[in-house]
Amino acid sequence: MSAATALGTAPLVWAQAGYPSKPLRLLVPFPAGGATDILARTVSQKLGERLGTTVVVENRPGAGGTIGSDLVAKAAPDGYTLLLATSSTHAIGPALNAKLPYDPVHDFSPIAQVGLAPSIMLVPNSSPARTVQEWIQHARRNPGRLNYASSGNGTIVQLTAELFKSQAGLFVVHIPYKGTALAIPDLVSGKLDVLFDSLPTGLPHVRDGRLRALGVTTLKRSPLVPDLPPIADVLPGFESTTWFGLYGPKGLPTDLQGRLNTAVQQALADPEVKDKLARLGIEGVTGSPAQFAALVAADAAKWKKIVVERKITGD
Repeated sequence: MSAATALGTAPLVWAQAGYPSKPLRLLVPFPAGGATDILARTVSQKLGERLGTTVVVENRPGAGGTIGSDLVAKAAPDGYTLLLATSSTHAIGPALNAKLPYDPVHDFSPIAQVGLAPSIMLVPNSSPARTVQEWIQHARRNPGRLNYASSGNGTIVQLTAELFKSQAGLFVVHIPYKGTALAIPDLVSGKLDVLFDSLPTGLPHVRDGRLRALGVTTLKRSPLVPDLPPIADVLPGFESTTWFGLYGPKGLPTDLQGRLNTAVQQALADPEVKDKLARLGIEGVTGSPAQFAALVAADAAKWKKIVVERKITGD
């Protein structure tokens, strides 16, 4: 469901229910300044306006998002402590670590998806491939001779590349870096053959002519890069995006889930929010709590399969 769903713009205030009667805490399980943090601060102001209160963003980073997520899992289910989760905390992390201090399904109440961030397939300008199909053919002619970069073992960047390899039936060597920014110079120089990078960090290098983009990792064309064809046009069903979503602790009353969900949809429909998210490389996408739960379940199953199949471990 699009965030542009026609919803009223009046603040959502339920005086008869007494909620909210104080500020809400929105925990971000990652450091300040990152995409998740900026998204939280962009949406929180409008969310607070719709609820008739203040939404205070708190950064609780550490252990790949585990620390902040666990704090919300153990909070009171009263609607005053929320979590802005990502694919890392509730889909990839559980696939890599069976000993998380929280259960990503049973210890949380899904409220709403908030957005998604696609990645793009980048190659050096010296690459003989100008399309995804040509790159696949190039890799098939050179098994084991091509490589791909990632931002580290067990990251969405590695998993995306391994999903690509699995669906295309390729043998391509993994070279992990400590962040994709460190891999860019080697990709530009031709020492690397491909990188699946996020839009915010990868697209500027395409626009300045240093790299070539072959495709986007959404199922359909993304409004953020409408001229870039989906990799799924060549590999049907191929999809890899980082999703962002709002959770409360287990046991959050259904009426509060509904109230918060409606407020999220209204916040994402705001033109100012849409513009800020687009500049961040995030598409505002939402839906019902059930739709969000189904998205996470499907994503977790997909990455679990890839982790097991490709024998992937985290750093």
